[in-house]
Amino acid sequence: MSQTEQLPDIRRTQVLNAPIAKVWDAVATAEGIAAWFMPSDFQPVVGHEFHLEAGPYGQSPCKVTEIEPMRRLSFRWGKDWTLTFELKDLGDQTEFTLIHGGWDPDKVTEFGQPHKMVRERMAQGWGDLEKLRRYVEG
Repeated sequence: MSQTEQLPDIRRTQVLNAPIAKVWDAVATAEGIAAWFMPSDFQPVVGHEFHLEAGPYGQSPCKVTEIEPMRRLSFRWGKDWTLTFELKDLGDQTEFTLIHGGWDPDKVTEFGQPHKMVRERMAQGWGDLEKLRRYVEG
């Protein structure tokens, strides 16, 4: 990694008006993930290899790296990234944090796009997690 420039993780935290079990189902099942993110053949099992259906970018290979039921889930996404979902029980609400890491200014994606450019687009795309909010609060 470049010593002069580092690209920070993308972090988004939202308090959702939904119990933790409902939010966990939204982020830890293939059906839930498809409803707000992308279709996949995800299974909440460490070591499970799956694909996200990334539209024009095709199938993006992933691998589950960490599962703490109702608390934390992480998976490798593509060749460089890690996506982590963290949940905190607030009673009738859930604090949800998304962490998208693995950004390196010296790398390009599988599609030849510089990480720096893609990170900017992804940071805007994650936005305020409105699709997740509508799914779990609806």
